[in-house]
Amino acid sequence: MVRIADVAKMANVSTATVSRVISNAGTVKKETAEKVLEAIKKLNYQPNMLARQLRRSETKTILVVVPDITNTFFSAVLRGIESVAIENGYQVLLGDARNDVESETSFLTILGQKKADGLILLTARTNQKILEDLSEDYPVVLACEYYEGSKLPTVSIDNVSSARKATEYLISLNHKRIGHISGPLNIVVGRDRCRGFHQAMAQHGLSVDPSLVQEGEFSFESGFNLMMKFLSLESPPTALFAGNDEMAMGAIKAAKSKGLRVPEDLSVVGFDDIQFASIFEPALTTVAQPTFDMGQKTMRLLLKLIKDEELEKYQFILPDTLIVRESCKELTIEE
Repeated sequence: MVRIADVAKMANVSTATVSRVISNAGTVKKETAEKVLEAIKKLNYQPNMLARQLRRSETKTILVVVPDITNTFFSAVLRGIESVAIENGYQVLLGDARNDVESETSFLTILGQKKADGLILLTARTNQKILEDLSEDYPVVLACEYYEGSKLPTVSIDNVSSARKATEYLISLNHKRIGHISGPLNIVVGRDRCRGFHQAMAQHGLSVDPSLVQEGEFSFESGFNLMMKFLSLESPPTALFAGNDEMAMGAIKAAKSKGLRVPEDLSVVGFDDIQFASIFEPALTTVAQPTFDMGQKTMRLLLKLIKDEELEKYQFILPDTLIVRESCKELTIEE
């Protein structure tokens, strides 16, 4: 079946431009419109008119799907989304996927039922093709998580470089035996942060002990349990880079339960800079994501898609910041 993306590719325009030509919006240059119409004719493209008719009846509601509503990281992103939504007369419908792909995918039917005007996904675990097909008829934007090589509008940070930066900070403090508790490796941010860790170690000529790299679940409990595993080794790590703050806090709890001091005996870096990171004991060194700005940018992109406006680009990488607090200390090298 020919898709709107095929027409856009042949005419060398965006899908939004094709949509405007089909709906006769009158905002497309004549020569561009002619290229689109020629591509439609050659490909014998049949627009999904029912979906387009449904899209024109506004609900003034947008659906936001989060992977895990109990993860406090997403609250600041949601506040950013909601601030722009309210400003533009939209209300936010929240869906909690509970880290379950089937639950995540089930929320997509809400667009088809016309209960929302657009979709923001803070998770990218649904089959990529299903989501790309859906985006041809409905406004869809991804944030935080992403698909590698996809043209879906996406707002995120560079998780590889930010993880590399966090690991290099520990290396700069003379740590060589550094452990890593990753997020789930079936999730792109878990893989990318793990990749950044390995890159930093390799670039500084440091070997990675396989026993010091373990896959967590982005939860306090997994951080605690895997740190206990590290501490049972004959030669435990002197530093740890955790894939998120909750796992970092769990790891610190484990270290303290064994009588270790942080940062005197173990340096720890987290990721996300959740609200509790600054008041935790010790205050957590971590990578801060611009969560509120991320939410605002995502909602503004969705509004452009809802209005069939052209996007200047589809991938937006926002800056991250390494926040140095009290959970790391330079390792004294004995002469």
